[in-house]
Order: sequence, then C-alpha cells, then structure tokens
Amino acid sequence: MAHGHCNCGAVAFEIDADLRDVYVCHCSICRRYTGGNGIAVVVVPNGAFRWLKGEDCITAWKKPDADWLSAFCRVCGSALPGANDAAHTFVPAGLITDGGEALTVAHHIFVGSRAVWDEIGDDGTRHTGAFGA
Repeated sequence: MAHGHCNCGAVAFEIDADLRDVYVCHCSICRRYTGGNGIAVVVVPNGAFRWLKGEDCITAWKKPDADWLSAFCRVCGSALPGANDAAHTFVPAGLITDGGEALTVAHHIFVGSRAVWDEIGDDGTRHTGAFGA
C-alpha cells in the first residue's frame, strides 16, 4: 500500500498496488505543466487508486483542442493524479510519501521533444514518442 498527498495536505490518496516503474514524460505540455524537464509518474490500475480526502479541492484545466487534462490542488497548486486512459490513473511520483521504495525510472517518453538542456542520466528506456513508440 502506498500513500501520497499534495504539498498542503488538503488532497490525499492511497494506492493498493506494488509500485515499481516510473515513467518520465519530456513533452512540451508536461514541461509547461511542471515548469521543469517534464513529469515523473507511476501508472496504476483505476481499481488500485483511491482518494482519501480533498476531492473537493481538485481543480482541472483542459488544454483546448487536445486530449490533455491537468488536475491540481486549488489550495497549494500541486499537480495531482489523473486519468491516464480508461483503465489507468497516473500519479505524479513526487506526491508519493510512503510505499514507493522500489520505484525506479523505467521509461522516458517523448524524448524526441525534450528541452535542449534536458540531459537524461539514468538507464530508463527512451521512447521518441509515447510509450512503446
């Protein structure tokens, strides 16, 4: 069991799954979302994810003309978990407070559009586009 929360603690969740793989997205949307080189996430089955508190503190923004939605805490602004696809939830890895001891970067996605200053320094598999590309 893993747990996590936003910076202010208003939003909290738990994950009932073994967490191992971290996916780092380097696309321009994720860079602007975080203000960094992208976002590191774990992807879990929807049934393994549960909000513990603060769902009323979640705000979202949908990028016009794109299938991309960002969720964040309306109190502190922390990036929050969201729908990865119909069956999975992505969880920003930095929110996990316990239960993530086995996490390692397994994949880097959209490295074809990473920032020129972004140097990847681990052994995660690099994908030019989406996972599997």
